[in-house]
Amino acid sequence: MPAMPENVKKIMVRLEDAGYEAWCVGGAVRDALLGRTPGDWDVATSAAPETVLTLFAPHGLPTGLKHGTVTVEGTEVTTFRRDGSYGDNRRPDYVEFTRSLEEDLSRRDFTVNAIAVNLRGETADPFGGREDLSRGLLRAVGAPEKRFGEDALRILRGLRFASRLGFSLEAETGRAIHRCGPLLEHIAPERIRTELTGILCGEYAARVLLDYPDVLGVFMPEILPCVGFDQHSVYHCYDVWSHTAYAVAAAKPLPVLRYAMLLHDLGKPETFALDGEGHGHFYGHWRRSVPLAQAILDRLRVDNRSKRVILTLVERHDCPLPLSEKSVRRNLARYGEETLRLLLEVKRADNLAQAEAYRDRQTLIRQWEELLELVLAGGACFSLGQLAVKGNDLTALGLKGPAVGVALKELLELVIDEKLPNDRGLLVEYVKEKLL
Repeated sequence: MPAMPENVKKIMVRLEDAGYEAWCVGGAVRDALLGRTPGDWDVATSAAPETVLTLFAPHGLPTGLKHGTVTVEGTEVTTFRRDGSYGDNRRPDYVEFTRSLEEDLSRRDFTVNAIAVNLRGETADPFGGREDLSRGLLRAVGAPEKRFGEDALRILRGLRFASRLGFSLEAETGRAIHRCGPLLEHIAPERIRTELTGILCGEYAARVLLDYPDVLGVFMPEILPCVGFDQHSVYHCYDVWSHTAYAVAAAKPLPVLRYAMLLHDLGKPETFALDGEGHGHFYGHWRRSVPLAQAILDRLRVDNRSKRVILTLVERHDCPLPLSEKSVRRNLARYGEETLRLLLEVKRADNLAQAEAYRDRQTLIRQWEELLELVLAGGACFSLGQLAVKGNDLTALGLKGPAVGVALKELLELVIDEKLPNDRGLLVEYVKEKLL
């Protein structure tokens, strides 16, 4: 197990020297035991919060005194506690402090998060968390439905751990997640979005999406018609939802990409048509996918910039990209370099989740990327900012108001189509001859 950070050790030494218990608990312990790099280390102690404040004055901050938490130079130090009733399916109405570490660990969500370690490397593991770690198993502490009823967000936390770690849900814990899914209606959208992003960006996202669409459908009902929907297409070896799950996993683990893959085919069930030979078609399905995707992104309160990019990728995921320098320049002008590169990643992931016989598009995508690099290396002009003339050049020639913007756009299109070079003198001459 990796060594604890020095600042965490100092906190624990200070607590022990004062006669109190001090243990590292939670995710950092779990990740360290798995050989992963831990994130934030948390300390649990038998010392009352007021005592912790006194011991670490003036460096202790009462960041969650009601729940026993004092932050000491970035590390949360929390008094052993037992939780009271949960009135909102999210947080305890009150807590009671205790001097029992086991009682503190018994209120935690999963056994792999209910392991504690002290300064001497001794572990407290009353619920078999280390064995579950070795088995790759996520098991609720105590009765699963009770755990999820206390805090419904634990449902998505469990799915996030499964997606990130590749762990399986213990049978009864998994069944309880399915049964308790409707409790997610009580959880704030921002909290759901954070956990969903973690699920989507996990290495094992496909497995979770395939196993728990009913749970995700509680806050994204738009996905449910996709589940089991047969595409009747030689291009597809999966139903719509399975294709979606594998497309998510095939994309780079960037939130905008993974959300785009999650949402790109939502419009397929509504646009399905079967031809006379029994082949399925989804003409214009992207057009229907966009409003469905926007409804989900709005509901989850995704930030506006990310929303714009995701919706662009959903709308354009099926658009043709002719392999030519002119096409590259035009698409750079339309999307910008960053979004265009994301669009190529979307097309790659979408194709990787199709029937293997039709994955030859991977070659075309690679060729397109190579051509993109050549165009960029050649200093191609594809934006108004790169154009050799500016607005003040045109106003000096006598153009005014909206006519300036119209002229600049026309000049840019001519340069992109290589009908004019990006040369200030020649562009000015064109304006004089054609636009004045």
